Amino acid sequence: MVDFSFPIDGFISILDYLGTIAFAVTGASKAISHKADVFGIIVLATVVGVGGGVTRDVIFGRFPTAFSDPIYVSITVITGASMFFVFAKMKKQMNVWLVFDAVGLGVFSILGASIAYHVVGLNFLPMLFGGMITAIGGGILRDVFVREIPIVFVKEVYAVASIIGIVIFYVALSSGMEIQIASIIGIVSATGIRLLAMKYHWNLPKVRET
Repeated sequence: MVDFSFPIDGFISILDYLGTIAFAVTGASKAISHKADVFGIIVLATVVGVGGGVTRDVIFGRFPTAFSDPIYVSITVITGASMFFVFAKMKKQMNVWLVFDAVGLGVFSILGASIAYHVVGLNFLPMLFGGMITAIGGGILRDVFVREIPIVFVKEVYAVASIIGIVIFYVALSSGMEIQIASIIGIVSATGIRLLAMKYHWNLPKVRET
């Protein structure tokens, strides 16, 4: 959801669309598990697919890209409607979409951080906030909509993967690295950590109640 003015922009856009689809799939799946009708499925797919980016843009005083470029909402609506018909057949293939979800996490983390960078410059806290809200904002809204504690607060290394990717992106930019190279390194880092966390079932420590 950001205009990269270098040759890699097409690659980033493709990953952005795949991430949007993957996030929309998780939203639709959550709606289906809560017995929502087709409208509810589409709404939750859209909330997860574009919610983080819209929240980020509003906070940074930008007109939301999801509203100015109809392709994003179109993607989420089509994905939600498709899930209504194919969910039963796709249940065994959900691991594939979890991989796309990990890619989406990495891409959205760096896209959000990049937008903050273009707005406020090389300032770590706004970049961290912009990246994280883009990456996990939709998922938080999804869980709140169905009255669950957001999964990023109680299970799995998810937000931490986003943070690490953004930190690496920031450090790379601070060292004078070109933004396109720093973006790829940040995306690969966040995505890789998320995939490893899924494979090895990494979770953050919790308080042990006696």
